[in-house]
Amino acid sequence: MTWSEMQPLLEQACWDTLYMVGWSTLIAVVAGLPLGVLLVLTERGGLLQNAFLNKVIGQIVNIARSMPFIILMVALMGFTRWITGTTIGREAALVPLAVGAIPFFARLVETSIREVDGGLVEAVQSMGGSTWTVVRKVLVPESLPSLISGATTTIVALIGYSAMAGTVGGGGLGDLALRYGYQRFETELMWITVAILAVVISIIQFAGDFAARRLHKRGGGSAPLLLFRPLRGVLPGTAAAESVSKTG
Repeated sequence: MTWSEMQPLLEQACWDTLYMVGWSTLIAVVAGLPLGVLLVLTERGGLLQNAFLNKVIGQIVNIARSMPFIILMVALMGFTRWITGTTIGREAALVPLAVGAIPFFARLVETSIREVDGGLVEAVQSMGGSTWTVVRKVLVPESLPSLISGATTTIVALIGYSAMAGTVGGGGLGDLALRYGYQRFETELMWITVAILAVVISIIQFAGDFAARRLHKRGGGSAPLLLFRPLRGVLPGTAAAESVSKTG
């Protein structure tokens, strides 16, 4: 196979992969972020402590995460057909990709949120801040560098998942490598596909790490806490009080 024959195949496969990974990442972040926050809020000692709800959500997330992606795709074929009307193509592949990525990202969010200093939460509560205020002004901004790292990890995992989606006709680079590189013995095309995947993953990982480092050097998101300073005093002895005294 000549390069002029491979080029249009590679271009279409790259766009299909970017389409699947992009949309599934967006869905995973939109659904996984509140799910991860809810896991932290409902745990023992959390702001919305609810043991039953926490266990139910935790079990659902654990079951979804423990299932190999290739099995998840097959198990969701009926649901995929109901949503998209087909089980083949990049639109159909979005369903299992999103379903698999949501619990994956939710656990990463949970880990990131737990790293936030409890003193900051106490400070906002002492100023009369509601649970929503704590989440919006403290938990998410303070954990943002870690959340970006988690999102980067999720994108890299989704690229691998999208390659596996090619085994059931999901399209993308994985489908191209399987149909031409394996079934038609086009070894050169298969190695080009592998190289493209390696380059894309390296770029995404570099960009994610760079963004996380920049945010970390800027001190995370502690600045929003200063918005409360004119409204209420900060309790002495808390981490927020020390932060305000240093910055003010």
